[in-house]
Amino acid sequence: MAETINQWAVITIVLSGIALVIGVYFIRTGNREAHMRAMITASTLATIFLVLYLTRLGLGYEKKYIGPYRGAYFALLISHIILAAANLPLALGALWNAWKGLKAAGNLGNISAPVAATYFRRHRAWVRWTVPVWLYVAVTGWIIYLLLRSYGEVIKGG
Repeated sequence: MAETINQWAVITIVLSGIALVIGVYFIRTGNREAHMRAMITASTLATIFLVLYLTRLGLGYEKKYIGPYRGAYFALLISHIILAAANLPLALGALWNAWKGLKAAGNLGNISAPVAATYFRRHRAWVRWTVPVWLYVAVTGWIIYLLLRSYGEVIKGG
């Protein structure tokens, strides 16, 4: 069961990363509504991933890396873990400011209103850090998954 949960976790984080990239594309092309939908999708999928990942850990399913280039693998893993931990508050800050801005604006067509503009400026400041960190965490997570699939040994549970 834990292996199945692990596979679904990977699927959700891959889809989350894709939705994130699509959301960035939409905002860069001025499509605010599609951006908002893509980012809500990305955030929802990332939340589902986190629940699945923690469930998998709770079931005691872990893999030990037994492949080559252990130093490189662990450097990748450590950077992934540190930035994954940092990404949660970054994403929450970005989402909070977008939500507050939208609430103040009343609709997406009114986001430049002074009451909303402050929140959207903060949102943009948060996402300058959040998006690259989120993408790095997603891509390194996929790499780690593939490495463990090839060079991983289940150490307990499963």
